[in-house]
Amino acid sequence: MNYWWRRLALSLGAVFALVVVYAWLYQLGMAAFEGETKTFAQALQIVIESLTTAGFGGDAGWDSTAMNLFVVGMNLTGVLLVFLALPLLVVPLFQQALQDRPPESTDLTDHVVICGYSPRSDVLADELEAANVPYVFVDDDPELVVDLSNDGTEAIYGELDQEETLRAANAGEARSLVTDVDDETNAVVILTARELSSDLTIVSVVEDEDVASYHRYAGADETVRPRRVLGQSLATKATTTLSAELRDTIELSEDLEVTELLVQDDSDLVGRTVAESGIRDRMGITVIGAWFNGEFVPVPGPDHRIDGNTILLVAGRRDDLTELKARAVSTLEHRPENVIVGGYGVVGRTAVETLAGNGVSTTVVDLADEPGVDVVGSITDEDVFETAGADEARSVLLTVNDDATTIYATLVLKQVAPDIEIIARANETENIPKLYRAGAEYVLSLSTVTGRMLASVLIEEEEILTPETQFELVRTTAPQISGRSLGEVDLRARTGCTVVAVERDGELLTDLGPEFVVTEDDALIVAGDDEAINRFVALAC
Repeated sequence: MNYWWRRLALSLGAVFALVVVYAWLYQLGMAAFEGETKTFAQALQIVIESLTTAGFGGDAGWDSTAMNLFVVGMNLTGVLLVFLALPLLVVPLFQQALQDRPPESTDLTDHVVICGYSPRSDVLADELEAANVPYVFVDDDPELVVDLSNDGTEAIYGELDQEETLRAANAGEARSLVTDVDDETNAVVILTARELSSDLTIVSVVEDEDVASYHRYAGADETVRPRRVLGQSLATKATTTLSAELRDTIELSEDLEVTELLVQDDSDLVGRTVAESGIRDRMGITVIGAWFNGEFVPVPGPDHRIDGNTILLVAGRRDDLTELKARAVSTLEHRPENVIVGGYGVVGRTAVETLAGNGVSTTVVDLADEPGVDVVGSITDEDVFETAGADEARSVLLTVNDDATTIYATLVLKQVAPDIEIIARANETENIPKLYRAGAEYVLSLSTVTGRMLASVLIEEEEILTPETQFELVRTTAPQISGRSLGEVDLRARTGCTVVAVERDGELLTDLGPEFVVTEDDALIVAGDDEAINRFVALAC
């Protein structure tokens, strides 16, 4: 709207200047050609009457040809101004008035206010919808808000750092507020929201770890650092694939742990079906699910064939999982343990720190020539990877903040070093399958980590145990299926989830057959991918 005010002001200024010039010329013309002296006010009146074609007053009927032509010119100018005003001002203003206007308020209560929309917000939105928690996005991009509203998403337009915007979002009656813009804007939003309500739960997404304390001082109740968690997770995945030792597990009890296992190309599991591998029957391990080329299959059947780079989601005793991990790694000669890290932002720096803490050497590639960077250049350049020693490295972590660059770099790496293991960061979940098709062995998105971490804080009934893995493991009650057996509910078929264990009266129950009946106070530990978990929460919680 400011644009139209400026355009209108400029147009009016131009018309005013034209009137003044015409009035001055009319004064001169009347004195020179008609021998009459006119005041500026009289000349101004005649000019306005001529431009508006309202008449000419007492001056009508000029003797000189010059003055008649001058008046004709003023009349034509007035007509021209009318025709110019229609396409330049009047029609666009009518068109804008007819266009969708972004909503600027909401009537929601007991909801979550999410300040700032980005593609990574979709995971959080899905989690909230599954838990039946209302939410509203607040953004300062009117076109984005209109698009969200047209798609059926509750969203309002407003300046994020203004108290009236948060009032319009009903922040005073909200259960919590999330701010996920940038570190500086988040701090201002926190201060504004805290001034509005002292009871509102405020959660801030922090990019730079050093500013987390500032956000808490400003009034944030919780700060989450998904980029740091993502960097640690990617680095941990690299260290676990370098060794046959079982490192990356979620311990549910002394007798039950859950983990992801990447089956490497030269493993003796490759080419065998689940039944032939003996994972279930001989080793007593439960296969909760598996990723085949980036597609999650819940509880794969005995005829599913394990390929290189299949990721198994398994649960069992630690000794059994350790034995399976040893079978999942390569049986060929030991390869170098150096890891190339592409990108040295927050995620890349955290990954380097984590790898160094595990005794793994790194070679850092980045566009910026700064301390900590070993090779300066683009990760999409073959020569850069050759300089970094890709043909001698065990793995490469791609941590840059651009999915298109990461996908292209994956394709380049498969040409430069076909056998290198690629562990990649994605920003948007929709790009994960593309990275797998390009050749990545393991992909984790910032959207997934951010959404899960926020959901774990915001949804009281649901505890997400694994914000930093491809699969989701949650601990939650299931009141909607209380009194019914697992076989009767058939959760696997209806949701794609697996109930790994049940906590009842302080005891963890793992022997869960189809006849197991869920009680009201049971806490179910459920595993699956994000969509499956959301279906489960919507059905059972």
